[in-house]
Amino acid sequence: CRFSQMLHPIFEEASNVIKEEYPDKNQVVFARVDCDQHSDIAQRYRISKYPTLKLFRNGMMMKREYRGQRSVTAIADYIRQQKSNPIREVQDLEEISSLDRSRRNIVGYFEQKDSDNYRTFERVANILHDDCVFLSAFGAISKAERFSGDNVIYKPPGENAPDMVYLGSLTNFDLVYAWTQDKCVPLVREITFENGEELTEEGLPFLILFHMKDDLESLEKFQQEVARQLIGEKGTINFLHADCDKFRHPLLHIQKTPADCPVIAIDSFRHMYVFPDFSDLSIPGKLKQFVLDLHSGKLHREFHHGPDPTDVAPGQPIQDLASSPPESSFQKLAPSEHRYTLLREKDEL
Repeated sequence: CRFSQMLHPIFEEASNVIKEEYPDKNQVVFARVDCDQHSDIAQRYRISKYPTLKLFRNGMMMKREYRGQRSVTAIADYIRQQKSNPIREVQDLEEISSLDRSRRNIVGYFEQKDSDNYRTFERVANILHDDCVFLSAFGAISKAERFSGDNVIYKPPGENAPDMVYLGSLTNFDLVYAWTQDKCVPLVREITFENGEELTEEGLPFLILFHMKDDLESLEKFQQEVARQLIGEKGTINFLHADCDKFRHPLLHIQKTPADCPVIAIDSFRHMYVFPDFSDLSIPGKLKQFVLDLHSGKLHREFHHGPDPTDVAPGQPIQDLASSPPESSFQKLAPSEHRYTLLREKDEL
């Protein structure tokens, strides 16, 4: 791969720079994998384009891969940033009352920094610092919040949103991580031009609400119904919302414009399917059935051959649409061995 050959000496030089700054081999490890020889490793970590730079912490692959500039300086700076402390230590509890409540904040109150509780908190913060703001307080400063021992609290977005307290063992990394991830990574995420590629690489189809940026009411309804109807589908489909003005092109794929928003659609990376009517969102089970129809293949089948016989009233002919559903808007971002070739051809055109 020509691009891999170009990156190899840069990657190696960056590793030498970092090795001088962090000589302890347990601090930072640079490694490279020949995916022709080790296809099992490529498959395990869903590597489908080359070169790919993935970051691991404590044996766990981070969901955000490195997409910065391919230079020694940029890669070295990225590692330095990753090595910086993701937790801000507060010196006065008044700082907590002035937090930016548009962000998701996780606050840990500990008797001392040199403790197993804090080390677990630190490991979790290192993994999820892109999704939440992490803060800590120690000793006398944190005493008022430690009436029953060390304590971790989640402060969700919104000035009046109630705090949530972690009630499990603070030395159990798996429990702390699972709880924190649930709080830091929202069930319905916003898709943007910046994170679109990252979301497609998770390999799950999209259920997207297209809404105007200031239409928070529709977003709230969508979030509520996703939580009510689809929480069990969390690992099978990504729940997203998108700005109609910014994502006009995907709307055109389904013959919609911002004037039609709010619109709900599924992008399966093959085709896009439109939820019949946004006003049907609150009908019990309607949104869930839409997703189940994707998984069963019914959506694709009906676009090609009309309603299933079981959905047609007696005596009503089955309509043969003889046409395909709209093409996917995000297919070009989805993992594919031809992906870079397609993007290069597009750039040349």
